[in-house]
Amino acid sequence: MSGTEGFETEGFETESFEGADGAEELDGADGADGAEELDGADGADGADGAEGLDGAEGLDGAEGTAGTGETAGTAGTGETAGTAGTGETAGTERHDEPEGTNRADRADRAEGPDGAKGADGTQGTGGSGGPGSGSGSGVGGPGRAPRVPPPRVSVEDSGRPLPDLGPLPLVLEHRVLKSLLGAWALAACSPEETAAVEEHLGDCGPCAEEALRLRDAVGLLHPAESLDLDPALRTRVLEVCLDRRPPRIPVPEWAAAYDAETARLDALLQDIGDAEWHAPVRLRWFDGQRPASRRTTVAGVIAHLLTVDGLVAVALGLDDPLAGTPAGPGTPTARTEAYWQAAHFPPTRSVRGPWREQSHSLVRTVSFAGGGSGKLPVPYGGFELSLRDSMLDRAFECWVHADDIADAVDYPYDPPAPRHLHTMIDLAARVLPVSLAERRRAGLAAPPRRTRHLVPAGAPGRSLRLEIEGLGGGEWLIPLDSPAATGSAAHEVAHVALDGVEFCRLAAGHVSPEEAAAGQDGDREAIRDVLLAAASLSRM
Repeated sequence: MSGTEGFETEGFETESFEGADGAEELDGADGADGAEELDGADGADGADGAEGLDGAEGLDGAEGTAGTGETAGTAGTGETAGTAGTGETAGTERHDEPEGTNRADRADRAEGPDGAKGADGTQGTGGSGGPGSGSGSGVGGPGRAPRVPPPRVSVEDSGRPLPDLGPLPLVLEHRVLKSLLGAWALAACSPEETAAVEEHLGDCGPCAEEALRLRDAVGLLHPAESLDLDPALRTRVLEVCLDRRPPRIPVPEWAAAYDAETARLDALLQDIGDAEWHAPVRLRWFDGQRPASRRTTVAGVIAHLLTVDGLVAVALGLDDPLAGTPAGPGTPTARTEAYWQAAHFPPTRSVRGPWREQSHSLVRTVSFAGGGSGKLPVPYGGFELSLRDSMLDRAFECWVHADDIADAVDYPYDPPAPRHLHTMIDLAARVLPVSLAERRRAGLAAPPRRTRHLVPAGAPGRSLRLEIEGLGGGEWLIPLDSPAATGSAAHEVAHVALDGVEFCRLAAGHVSPEEAAAGQDGDREAIRDVLLAAASLSRM
């Protein structure tokens, strides 16, 4: 090259190179007369046939400036490149020279102990750290073999910080962004999708309006109120289901109350824990003269219901839960005591299974038997009831003892449905004359004072009007002179008014006749006898 000004190098990176005849600059390697850049290596069609051997040489005597050490020359077949280093000089030989070029030709043109000589005999000047060379530099010194420079170090291995490019934004089409609006409103998008959608909403008005509508709709799907269920919800649902659910097999009307009350008690038992099955419960009743009680547990109460319901089961031909147990007299109290004494351990929650299965069998059997089976007698030891009245009696006792259990475990429990409560009150009103006659035979009630002879069966006699208010209410005329007499409004001598639930508590022995809140009018002695007869209907 003619008139090349020169370059300075540090390490293996060249700062600048200016050449004549339009040479271009590329990362430490320049060519003249239209030479192409190849990143400091060689150029394929360089100007004037520049070539190098063991140290690059340039045509037309290109001259290089001093380096800071021994210079490494890089041979090329189209351009001249010189790199200065601080160590020993190494020449890199390239094997992609044009045809006709040999080592001898290159050796004649590159020689000299202190530097490389160009084609026109120009000599490179020496560097501060050793012999230097320009673009035509040769070997680093006499008697030394050329050395290949080490490969360039990557950015990752150089210890320099990597460039922080940051996350690239997600670029999506308009139709894709529009389809993501629903997921965005539900907060179901990924962070990248969310950023893309929100950026799009700032530029697209229709999508922003649709996103606002979707967000409002999502707000309606997630109300702000608490998700905790109402504690009384279960009870209400059961009541509605029991009142409206049509049974698969029609249950007789007189057995419907027992079916409903056993289902309500079973739901209560399902909600209590293991420890609550041993909670103390006191059974209360009126023995004819004074209140009586018996202490047991929740499991003991279910065992009591199991044994007494067994009287109805035996009358229907079903298995007796006391089979194989000496029960003594067939009274409800005797059967319960026999069951408790036969158990080696106090009853546990395992008694729920037999009681539940027996109650289902009773309802299923009377349903298949039809309404005609209601006249079947059921013995209770000292007395008997028809199957119709016996099922009402068992429904009444199931409700009463379920209320005892609910009090023991602190559980809310409501009275029966009004139509069921009415049938229970009607049963008590119908057996009141029998209870009153038994008390007179036992000397616990005064005989009639105003009659000199017995009232014939079916004839009207003195009567007491029993008025029940509230749930299951109604009016009944109770004959006072004989169970076979009929009540008559014309012979009414007294009037008693009671709340429906209060009257049932009186008949269950949970309220004494003196404590019963009753509105009274008329014959005080007749009123007292009737209230005592109502309390005497109770038993354990």
